[in-house]
Amino acid sequence: MMEKLKVFADRMSQPSRAVLLFCRLNGIDIEEIKVDISKGHHLSSEFREVNPLQKVPAIVHGSFNLSESHAIIVYLNSAFPGISDHWYPSVIFRRAKINSLMDWHHSNLRHGTVNYVVNTVLGPATGRPLNPKAAAEAEKVLFSSLSKLEDIWLNGDGRFLLGGSQPSIADLSMVCELMQLEVLDEKNRSRILSPYKKVLQWIDDTRAATNPHFEEVHNILYRAKKKFEQQRSRVAETWTEPSDKRGGHSKM
Repeated sequence: MMEKLKVFADRMSQPSRAVLLFCRLNGIDIEEIKVDISKGHHLSSEFREVNPLQKVPAIVHGSFNLSESHAIIVYLNSAFPGISDHWYPSVIFRRAKINSLMDWHHSNLRHGTVNYVVNTVLGPATGRPLNPKAAAEAEKVLFSSLSKLEDIWLNGDGRFLLGGSQPSIADLSMVCELMQLEVLDEKNRSRILSPYKKVLQWIDDTRAATNPHFEEVHNILYRAKKKFEQQRSRVAETWTEPSDKRGGHSKM
């Protein structure tokens, strides 16, 4: 009998959440091993043996190691029995469309989202300074990707990507990506997402179709959002205090 699947993940990582969510939704018994990127756990010699690329997520299934979230989810879909066909359809044409969409995801939606969030909010948590210029460039990619998501990938008859009546692995991967925007302040998040009505509805539909597991996997983001809101509030309070209370000097 093969050993229990080990999933090495950091729930602040969008691809990690997608893998964990797929496992939860399909009743795959796993041992979740936390790899805290903010503490540099992914750079340890122990984790390098699991994934020489030192990125999460990664899995160990018996003597088999695998990295890259899309590859992992496709493997899990085949390795575990009884998984519903709608996740990764057996119809070759439908499956090819999902593969195409997930390939697009990496160099478009993911590229824009991760670089925008890192360079506006999360960078310091991983030892990187905020970079407004990089954030501006990432924002352009993000808006372009959201437009394509709205006009092309959500242009079918169904509620999910590619016109699906039920979510696929592409829905999981991309909804987890966009959920990273939760760490932004609400005004900025709304500025980015509110023009894309179909995208917002799709996020809600995917959440509803995958709850309660969706909320459980994303709870870490809600906690992070509250933490960042408190930090922004403290900074705002500091700058609204009189200068003498901030330690400033009055003019004489």
